[in-house]
Amino acid sequence: MKKKSLNAKKIILKKLLKKLKNPKIKKIYNNFNSNLTNFKNSSKIAIALSGGKDSLALAYLAKCYSIKNNLKVYFYHVDHGLRKDSKLEANELKHQMKRYDLNCKILKWRGPKPKSNIQSIARNKRYSLIKKECIKNKIKLLLTGHHIEDVYENFLIRLLRGSGLKGLISFYSVMNNDDKSLKVIKPLYELKKKDLSYISSNVFNFFINDSSNTNLNFKRIRIRNLLFNLKKEGLDEEKLKLTLTNLSSSEKTINYYVEKNLVHNVHFNNNSYIVKSGFLKEPFEIIFRSLSIILQKVGNTYYPPRGKNLQNLIHSLNTKKFKKTTLSGCIVEKVNNSIKIYKEK
Repeated sequence: MKKKSLNAKKIILKKLLKKLKNPKIKKIYNNFNSNLTNFKNSSKIAIALSGGKDSLALAYLAKCYSIKNNLKVYFYHVDHGLRKDSKLEANELKHQMKRYDLNCKILKWRGPKPKSNIQSIARNKRYSLIKKECIKNKIKLLLTGHHIEDVYENFLIRLLRGSGLKGLISFYSVMNNDDKSLKVIKPLYELKKKDLSYISSNVFNFFINDSSNTNLNFKRIRIRNLLFNLKKEGLDEEKLKLTLTNLSSSEKTINYYVEKNLVHNVHFNNNSYIVKSGFLKEPFEIIFRSLSIILQKVGNTYYPPRGKNLQNLIHSLNTKKFKKTTLSGCIVEKVNNSIKIYKEK
């Protein structure tokens, strides 16, 4: 790198770090930093950069973090091609980020686009494209800009879907454990959107305004509008945090008894799990989760079995007629007073 370019880069980095002297930004950075305490051994991190105020705040915090911890940070933006201006927006984002020594790579979603369930499919595609880049560059840590309002939205969306306890609280965590090859971290999950907007406004004089954020055809946007009224009725972020904390405590209790059930009522023998009769005498939720864990292990599947299928299996196991069935690549067979679970060939 030429001396002139190197000096320019040093000036940019110095300006970015100088912003941390702002008491409010410093407090937010400290929160961000503390949420990454358990991931300090990572030499590379990736940032999912949408170009909105939340992700720009994340980009700034991650850049400061990379400077302070001497690690490499990758910025990825996915151009879904769902809006006519998406290509121009992506190129403008890349140009603007370059001014702050943030090298943003644009990933394009090629091929036909969905006509329905657009936001969900686009979200999955975005994650898939970024994951491929992370694997290619041997990155094991991906940071997203989700904040407490996102947690709030997801809680209500899952409530409307009839999700159980685990589903309702799964988004209220620093880390998403769904993927073994890539840890997805939400280091801003307890912060408010207005705090992230404050950082963006102070650091960048730019952001992408996604028009879909006001499109009432999308359920998430309707939920977002509903939240405004719920907050006026007293169900604000602090009340939500209290609710999620209480639900998380209940989740830990259930997990304790699931582990106890697996230890006392299940043993491994000749590539099979032998389940004792006492297994089915536990409360339904304990049986449901315990059996799900066994089937995932035996079948070596990424996802647990569908809830409805698992419920039907448990009800069948409690009948005298049950003899044998298959689920999630496993054979489940009744042998005397026990149940034998082994991999289907």
